[in-house]
Amino acid sequence: MLQNSFLVEMNFFWVLCWVVSVSLFVAAANVSSSRPAVVNIGAIFNIDSVVGKVAKIALVEAVKDVNANSNILNGTKLVLTMQSSNSSGFIGMVQALRFMETDVVAIIGPQSSVVAHIISHVANELRVPLLSFAATDPTLSSLQFPFFVRTTQSDLYQMKAVAEIIDYYGWKEVIAIYVDDDYGRNGVAALDDELAARRCKISFKEGIQSGTEVDRGQITSLLVKVALMQSRVIVLHAQTDSGFMLFNVARYLGMTDNGYVWIVTDWLSSLLDSFSLPSETMDVLQGVLVLRQHTPDSDRKRVFLSRWNNLTGGSLGLHSYGLYAYDSVWLVARAIDAFFSQGGIVSCTNYTTGDKGGELNLNAMSIFDNGTLLLKNILQSDFVGLSGRMKFQPDRSLVQPAYDILNVVGTGLRRVGYWSNYSGLSIVSPEILYAKPPNRSSANQKLHSVIWPGDTLSKPRGWVFPNNGRQLRIGVPIRVSYREFVSPVKGTEMFKGFCVDVFTAAVNLLPYAVPYRFVPFGDGHQNPSYTELVNLITTGFFDGAIGDIAIVTNRTRIVDFTQPYAASGLVVVAPFKKINSGGWSFLRPFTPLMWIVTVCFFFFIGLVVWILEHRINDEFRGPPRQQIITMLWFSLSTLFFSHRENTMSTLGRLVMLIWLFVVLILTSSYTASLTSILTVQQLSSSINGIDSLKASDEPIGFQVGSFAEHYLVQDIGISKSRLVPLGSPEEYANALQLGPKKGGVAAIVDERPYVEIFLSTQCTFRIVGQEFTRSGWGFAFPRDSPLAVDMSTAILQLSETGDLQRIHDKWMTRSSCSLDNAEIDSDRLKLKSFWGLFLICGIACFVALLLHFLQLMFQLWQFPPSEPASSANTISGRFQRFLALIDEKKDPSRSKGRKRNGDESSLDDQPGRQPKRVQIMA
Repeated sequence: MLQNSFLVEMNFFWVLCWVVSVSLFVAAANVSSSRPAVVNIGAIFNIDSVVGKVAKIALVEAVKDVNANSNILNGTKLVLTMQSSNSSGFIGMVQALRFMETDVVAIIGPQSSVVAHIISHVANELRVPLLSFAATDPTLSSLQFPFFVRTTQSDLYQMKAVAEIIDYYGWKEVIAIYVDDDYGRNGVAALDDELAARRCKISFKEGIQSGTEVDRGQITSLLVKVALMQSRVIVLHAQTDSGFMLFNVARYLGMTDNGYVWIVTDWLSSLLDSFSLPSETMDVLQGVLVLRQHTPDSDRKRVFLSRWNNLTGGSLGLHSYGLYAYDSVWLVARAIDAFFSQGGIVSCTNYTTGDKGGELNLNAMSIFDNGTLLLKNILQSDFVGLSGRMKFQPDRSLVQPAYDILNVVGTGLRRVGYWSNYSGLSIVSPEILYAKPPNRSSANQKLHSVIWPGDTLSKPRGWVFPNNGRQLRIGVPIRVSYREFVSPVKGTEMFKGFCVDVFTAAVNLLPYAVPYRFVPFGDGHQNPSYTELVNLITTGFFDGAIGDIAIVTNRTRIVDFTQPYAASGLVVVAPFKKINSGGWSFLRPFTPLMWIVTVCFFFFIGLVVWILEHRINDEFRGPPRQQIITMLWFSLSTLFFSHRENTMSTLGRLVMLIWLFVVLILTSSYTASLTSILTVQQLSSSINGIDSLKASDEPIGFQVGSFAEHYLVQDIGISKSRLVPLGSPEEYANALQLGPKKGGVAAIVDERPYVEIFLSTQCTFRIVGQEFTRSGWGFAFPRDSPLAVDMSTAILQLSETGDLQRIHDKWMTRSSCSLDNAEIDSDRLKLKSFWGLFLICGIACFVALLLHFLQLMFQLWQFPPSEPASSANTISGRFQRFLALIDEKKDPSRSKGRKRNGDESSLDDQPGRQPKRVQIMA
């Protein structure tokens, strides 16, 4: 029985095992049936294009990596079939229809936005997800095309980046040139919206043909039209063929030089990342700003780049669209894997139409039954690929859109910053900013410096004067003399000169266009009246006036002037004569007061040193006559540092140290001034300035048309009969050479700019005295004209940047004669230049004498007198004892404050000395 029971249990165990095995086999069979051995996907793009060449290799490598990864698809092999669309919507549609006749579950592509618009209709009808890695048209929306999935960034963000760059540099109007298809038109439409949100606008836009159909004549006509417009900021949203032809024509027309701004979308960066272009081609692109889709750095990306270089041998570079193509394969693979894990199966239903008699054979196409489930898995994907994070937002755009902002410099690209939808423009990579709160403040928007067309770092203004619109009538005086300031250009209506260049430079800095034309004022025979020129502004004949117009009170009452752009105070010009150095020239370096103070200090220092040294230094003792000679000799010999008397006292040495320093400064200054007097030509004139000229009754010259006549008569009070009108530098020179006695003038009063030019060629005259008026030159406009305010701001900007000085140097160049006619007479050395030294020396002497007398008083108090007290305590007695103490030879024992045995001696014991005694009368 036990044995039978054991057999029954064993049989039951084997039956149970057999049931379990069969169940597992059936489950495995079911799993195998839900995951086919092969899953097919298709790819449609232009294989021969710049993007297509890179995408082809990237797609193949991605399929290899997917099939080599055991964690994806669980043994199911991914098979990719590629077809070329040749950028044709019709061919692309045909290739898509061919895929629909097979069991393709997804299509990667197309590359072209035009083709994507057509194929998306097919994908919607047959429920096959369409994943495009290069179609950036922002109108490819999920509402119209639910089965279209963009695995790259939309041009909506690229145009937003372009708009923020334009707003960052302060440009208000741009010109847009685009390829005339869905990609170009819709991209520029997005740019227009983004600019409008920033109070900017597209002033002109026009499309060009794409591909091989592009016509050079059409592009030339377009660019000629653009060159005549105001804006100089051009946004080019094109393709490779049309884009390069446009740049070549622009180079031919001079539109890639200084003043122009070219902003190009990412089609150019893809080309430059893929191929090394010849230097001739790169020269055309210098200074261009280019955008490129930003892909963050990672170890996987670096490894793949190394692998890419090994595959291509360095002949073909990897651009961002290639990375997006690679990630698109992984996106499809992960979605298919999730699709199978959810029980999805690849099954199709024949597409039926009501047209049974048709010859298109549309019934051969099939509808992917579970296409909606696969699309759902694609949109729910979230992983990090080579291009960054692959995750879709609710509007089906990729998260964290960002672009690199590049500058074409030399033979490559230089990154000047980044743009991200998270924080705008920055010089820090978006990955760092994602870890911080978003900050779109204007202070946080930064870019590195850009090398603009024309090889300049200065930001282009972005606009020029257009050839249409109302032109302002700007009055310009026709000068007969001093044509460096303003003069007409023969045969034209243009003017040239210092004033014209300043006006043009200031107008160019205005943030808006000011159409104007110059209207000449004057007969050309003599300088016109500038007061009349200003009056014509008040009547409306002129809208403004430029030139060497002085800003004076009577003119400011009727018009508004800009900020002065040149100083123009009145000065006096007179003849001069040369002064030859005479026999007493050695006295000229110092003024008389300086000589007196210096000599007095020499004697004063001698007296101070004698007082400090008399009691302890034998060289300062002796008969009175000898001591006076010693004191004078010592003080004067310090001038040459040749004194032979030694100073023994500490206070005396202190005084001598300071005095010798003073003497060193005085002798050095005297030597330098005397050298200048004896070697440099000295000039002199009988006219010292406007005051001496007013006090005389000699004739005075002035320039015709200048305000100097009115100023001299009305403000200075000089009789009009003394004034002589002069019209040219030659008349200036003749009148000054003749002088008042021969029918000429004693001096000429004119504005400094004219005088500087006059003296640059006339070496026998010079400016005397100081400039006695403070005024300037400005541009005149009607009262309350906003143009005057804006022009003033522009002139200040010219001054701050140094451009105003450069314009001045261009027209006001001086000849070598200006070195001779300038007064080089060195000022005589005055006491005010050395009073500090004398003060220090005087204070040192006073302190030394004070300390010396305090020592004597202390000694007088410490050692009582030996005479009777009645006579010693009187005032005269004390004074006589004080004088005796000053003249007395100092006892060494008293100075040391102690006595030494056998080492004391009195004055009587000194050999060769007679004791001096002062009799104190009772």
